Amino acid sequence: MNQQALTSLFEQFNSKRIAIIGDVMIDSYLWGKAERISPEAPVPVVSVTKRENRMGGAANVAINIKSLGAEPIMIAIIGDDIKGEEFLKLMKKAEIEQSGILISDSRKTTVKHRVISSNQHLLRIDDEESNPLDKNLEEKFISHCLSMLKQFKPDAIVFEDYDKGNVTPLIISKVVQFANENNIPTLVDPKKRNFEHYKNVTLFKPNFKELVEGMKLEGVPRNSSKAVADAANSLLKHLNATYVMVTLSEHGVLITNGKEYFHMPAQKREISDVSGAGDTVISVSAVALACGIKADVVATIANIAGGLVCEKPGVVPIEKESLLSESIEYFETQE
Repeated sequence: MNQQALTSLFEQFNSKRIAIIGDVMIDSYLWGKAERISPEAPVPVVSVTKRENRMGGAANVAINIKSLGAEPIMIAIIGDDIKGEEFLKLMKKAEIEQSGILISDSRKTTVKHRVISSNQHLLRIDDEESNPLDKNLEEKFISHCLSMLKQFKPDAIVFEDYDKGNVTPLIISKVVQFANENNIPTLVDPKKRNFEHYKNVTLFKPNFKELVEGMKLEGVPRNSSKAVADAANSLLKHLNATYVMVTLSEHGVLITNGKEYFHMPAQKREISDVSGAGDTVISVSAVALACGIKADVVATIANIAGGLVCEKPGVVPIEKESLLSESIEYFETQE
């Protein structure tokens, strides 16, 4: 793709609407100084200097999609609790549509508390409920999902599954059926519990570990494109997916349609933090796929995006202008 085509593509992002169905949470950070050991137990005493709450989980995909210029429609369940209220405030601050959030008095809002001192994680506390939805709430959420999809008519749907129980096999099948009947691409960022339930989706994006564990494979070399493609093709056939895209960390990204595969090597970068890179890859893939571009171009731009966010500490959204600039630079070297 030349500069004009890429610029035009990135302008198309602004007209796209992407639905995200998945597990949302609050990432709560506490920074402080740990300068002494507690007399009560052999643990550090942290004097708090700063606190911050951020939207996390599936909501990080919504933030990335908004950063790309598209409109995110977040569809999820939170608890009828103080942390749920805080999550809605964060959504409002980020100017993300809130009508897709279903509030339930039978669930709690997931919060991941992190204690950090001198740029080191000292502790993480997960305050969550990960049991699957009960039948009544499951039926209510299915109805809610389909109602939101009919109302907002998204150009693509992303399943952002963190194994917190809000995405069930029945929800997956009902949403995918609706999407396929309405020619809406579906993309999946999977976890273990529902790995085999994402049948008939457009793009399934495991990382290498999820691929080999999900398919119960051993001895697959991460640095062999052919071996990874063979494993991905087996998964593609099993799920009846259109594409499987495997993220390979320092070895880049591989995408296959079952007949041919494309491997995009990783670019050399100063890696600061890999947190959130997967969210960025699925976000860019969703918006690009919604624009109808070819699979190899989707994988290339998504891989560049994942690399860019790894250069910065913490979970940060992709910067659209930086991504466009790097994409133009990369494709010029390929001509």
